[in-house]
Amino acid sequence: MSDSFDLLKVLKREELLKNHPELWWPSKNDFEILIGAILTQNTKWTNVEKSLENLKNLNLLSLKSLSEADLLVLTNAITPSGFKNQKSKRLKLLASNILEEFYDFDNFCENVSREWLLNQKGIGQETADAILCYACHQDMMVVDKYTQKLVSFAGFEFESYEDLQAWCEYGINENLDKIYELYGYEIPLNKIYCRFHGKIVEFMKNNKLK
Repeated sequence: MSDSFDLLKVLKREELLKNHPELWWPSKNDFEILIGAILTQNTKWTNVEKSLENLKNLNLLSLKSLSEADLLVLTNAITPSGFKNQKSKRLKLLASNILEEFYDFDNFCENVSREWLLNQKGIGQETADAILCYACHQDMMVVDKYTQKLVSFAGFEFESYEDLQAWCEYGINENLDKIYELYGYEIPLNKIYCRFHGKIVEFMKNNKLK
């Protein structure tokens, strides 16, 4: 394997996303993806789903309702996701900051930058890129511990998140024509990144690499 395009080809043959949504992330809409990206930190997605269902039942799945929510009610609702006190405060603050800076969710998705997200309390590189890629549909590749471990197993070592991300993105961007042939149509770059990351996660969940 010489680059990330070769890795994509190998993973695509596995049909890893056959029973998953088109863009892999399981949330029903982009706003749930935003909230889920915060809630999924240090926990399993099954726990996040319980929290999202609680928020839905309490009509707390909007920027306005989250920003105005009673902190205790919000904390109790997201208890299944763990770190409930920390995450509830961060969700309220994020919702308030988005409303103040962007006025609504659609404008946020169209205009938010990685730098702005990284300046928000509790949002690191992986969470920021997950929000940009999956919720905002921007051309940003998410890399995580699964990505690092798989790429390392293939013989590539990187010193930083940025270096690993650059390696993943470069192999894709340099081979777009070949990827179009692989898929049979001009698949959007954001969709490639979504599915590539999803394939990596699903492969690593099913395979234990030493």
